[in-house]
Amino acid sequence: MNRDTRQAKTTRVIAVWSHSLREPAIAAASRFVEVLADHGFLCLVRDELLSEFARRAPSAQMAAITPASLPEAEVIVVFGGDGTILRAAEWALEADIPVLGVNLGHVGFLAELEISQSAELVDHVVRRDYVVERRFTVTVALFEPGAAEAAWESVAINEVSLEKASRQMMIDALVSIDGLPVSRWACDGVLASTPTGSTAYAFSAGGPVMWPELEALQVVPISAHALFARAMVIGPDSWVWFDVMGTTPGVLWCDGSRSVDVTPGSRVVIRRGLDLTVARLSVQPFTSRLVKKFALPIEGWRGEGRN
Repeated sequence: MNRDTRQAKTTRVIAVWSHSLREPAIAAASRFVEVLADHGFLCLVRDELLSEFARRAPSAQMAAITPASLPEAEVIVVFGGDGTILRAAEWALEADIPVLGVNLGHVGFLAELEISQSAELVDHVVRRDYVVERRFTVTVALFEPGAAEAAWESVAINEVSLEKASRQMMIDALVSIDGLPVSRWACDGVLASTPTGSTAYAFSAGGPVMWPELEALQVVPISAHALFARAMVIGPDSWVWFDVMGTTPGVLWCDGSRSVDVTPGSRVVIRRGLDLTVARLSVQPFTSRLVKKFALPIEGWRGEGRN
């Protein structure tokens, strides 16, 4: 075995994903890649940013992220907000590698570090100093009227939402759990959320916050014209159906980034998918993260605090 072959076999691979339009994200990610070059890493980056990263970090070993190359990476480090982390997480889910987020957004619930902490990130990656958590995801399939095969399929890490296509009309949605009808709502929409997504759209729609290690789904109606319009938390292996009744068409969204038009009479089937792995650098409880990200008041109106 020659020297080049030995070096190729010992080179460590890491994926680096950045928001493609935000300068702070590109700058932070390219600096990270440049520092990793001193440790002999091969960095996989998004194809559309490869030339820009090469310009900013000329000494780094880089290649484009592809479905074939990504499984070789130890972890995918993401610089951006929750939306960017979700898009990278879809690739990480298929490759079965952990995702580690560096927040450059507003809330950043999915991020492990703030951008001000990025200097310590290199040491954690080089030492493999992180633990991995598994997160619940779902798959979604759209069946058009009378069809036996799905017309559209996708995965969702946060939530699946069926929404009205027209602002002037409500959608008529029948929700069934494990094949049994539960409630029919005239509403703006209805969604099924994972615990990870419970602090996102589902939270805004009135759903409960679920701790990420919980294995469950929640179904939340959106602005339903009904006396019973409450979120429901169900078991992780239950199947959820959204049937589009009436004549109003809808739009099906996954994580707010992928969508497809839905005709009346169609059925949306949601069930448990693969687990996403998330890299954690600390043992900070979700409770502390929740209080910090939402700036929850933990002092009384007179200023008294509790330990």
